Amino acid sequence: MSEQINEQDILEIPESNEHSTVERCLTFESGDLILYISTRYIIEIINGHTITTLPLVPPYVKGIINLRGQVLPVVDLQMRMGKGETASTGKNCVIVLDIDSVSLGIMVDSVRQVLDIDLKNVRPIPLKRQQKLLDGMITMDDGTVFMSVDCQALVSTDDM
Repeated sequence: MSEQINEQDILEIPESNEHSTVERCLTFESGDLILYISTRYIIEIINGHTITTLPLVPPYVKGIINLRGQVLPVVDLQMRMGKGETASTGKNCVIVLDIDSVSLGIMVDSVRQVLDIDLKNVRPIPLKRQQKLLDGMITMDDGTVFMSVDCQALVSTDDM
């Protein structure tokens, strides 16, 4: 089930160890997948923002939002992965990211929780060539599989 995400969960960084392989990550749902992104890329999570559509952009670019004077493109993550448009529900939200000084929002079905993920347990994705936006997967103790979003590929213009 979804849990309430508190800004303190995202901003609270555990004591770091140079050799630690544990990373704090936000988990969320997009289509039939459970995905995660490191909280170091996350600025905030917003609900109920009006998205202004744009002409002549790829279909997965839903448009732009004005977030406190900053204009951000919004990408439908599910469409970007070639899985069809995100269904509109009351739980949809936009996760605002900053990836190497590129700001954008990703539209997802719902946010789940913040977890500490041990990166040494993340395995490569089979058929990586077919799924360029995912770069790893981890099976949790309860059998749930979480997949990592490749943030560099998300902002790449190579296949746009």
